[in-house]
Amino acid sequence: MKKRSFIGLILQVLVVVVFIMCLYLFTHDNQVKQVSQSSTSSTSSTSSVVASSKSSSQSSQNQKIDLPDVSSSDWELVLVNRNNIKEEMNPELAEVEGVQVDARIAENVTNFLAAARAIEPNEKLISGYRSVAYQQELYNSYVQQEIANDPSLTQEAAEEKVQTYSQPPGASEHQTGLAIDMSNVNSLNESNAEIVSQIKAIAPEYGFVLRFESDKQDSTGIGYEDWHYRYVGVESAKYMTEHNLSLEEYLNVLKENGK
Repeated sequence: MKKRSFIGLILQVLVVVVFIMCLYLFTHDNQVKQVSQSSTSSTSSTSSVVASSKSSSQSSQNQKIDLPDVSSSDWELVLVNRNNIKEEMNPELAEVEGVQVDARIAENVTNFLAAARAIEPNEKLISGYRSVAYQQELYNSYVQQEIANDPSLTQEAAEEKVQTYSQPPGASEHQTGLAIDMSNVNSLNESNAEIVSQIKAIAPEYGFVLRFESDKQDSTGIGYEDWHYRYVGVESAKYMTEHNLSLEEYLNVLKENGK
């Protein structure tokens, strides 16, 4: 009887020992798996970060390599806006169908107008070079017109309204002789959108860009204008269009890259 009790006790101890060993092995195996998974996840995350960093670096490098061989100080890239007021620039002028432009771009304007007429025969030049003095007169007349239309407007409020479609003297690109207004109608933003889209698409071939796009107001300070084209040179015009850059944004890219 005692012998059986002793054997039974030994068996119970063995069962407990086996159970403890199994529990240990199971727990240890799970810990190894967790460490392995954590290591794999960490490696994957690190690889993603490295890949993303390489991709970003490659993109930036490609953009730098892709930049035209121009300088932000080149004459055709002169920046004139409300943050970059210019005195009278007095460019040498030439006339294209009754509109004056910088003589250096007269041929480009002529060819661009001809190409635009192949799309819409009624396209015409509306405006080109305007002196600072003339811009002053024009700007003042617009302000007075706004006040006449709404006598409740203060001078400041009237000027703010005018600046959505005309710039103060010294802030208009027209004084450079590098800007033209071209349309098949006499009113801003009333040309057929499809026609504008087609003409805008060919503009870079002649060195022009549609200057004031609807999605670039934050950088230009100007709302959408369907007739205002700016000469920036063929290479720059193509680059700006391909990368969807306003002139302000493009000049920043050039300067960031030492150009």
